[in-house]
Amino acid sequence: SLMKNTTSRRLFLRNSAFAITGIAVISPTITTAFNSDASPYLGYNPYAETKTDLRSGILSLNPVTVRGTIYQSDGVTPVTNATVEVWHLSPNSAKYRHRAKIIANEQGNYEFKTDFPNREKGKNARIYFKISSTEKTSFTELLLNSSGAHITCEHWERNQKLGTKLFPERTVSMDQTHIQFNISI
Repeated sequence: SLMKNTTSRRLFLRNSAFAITGIAVISPTITTAFNSDASPYLGYNPYAETKTDLRSGILSLNPVTVRGTIYQSDGVTPVTNATVEVWHLSPNSAKYRHRAKIIANEQGNYEFKTDFPNREKGKNARIYFKISSTEKTSFTELLLNSSGAHITCEHWERNQKLGTKLFPERTVSMDQTHIQFNISI
């Protein structure tokens, strides 16, 4: 009876450990599934200030202006008054202090100025986006380096309907970088 009691206690402890481990592994996924504000990218803050100038100061050394149009999934119809939330690593920092909320106009156009982002080791600098309309929310990212502005394969796959408007266009004039970046949701 003592042996049987010890064995069942061991089984109980082993099975409890498996159950707890399983919950710990599964729970972040479950939490994400029910939280529409959950971001697949680090640094998201749902309380970002509404502004169009994220620069640390007016005399920013490496300013970047990003503008574009938010389209519906057809890639043609602009999304009126979409909320565009952006954030990125601050220059020379491992913190996401550069963040803002921008409201696109009636034609779906948005624009903001920021400092050129810092980058994680081994990665390109990037600006993260959360786009929200009354019907949908979508996340994407814009990659930046000395040769230009680039999209991820996920962005390419989800925004095919944009056609010729899909790829970001970068122009540089008088130490000012301008990027046209269109997104469909």
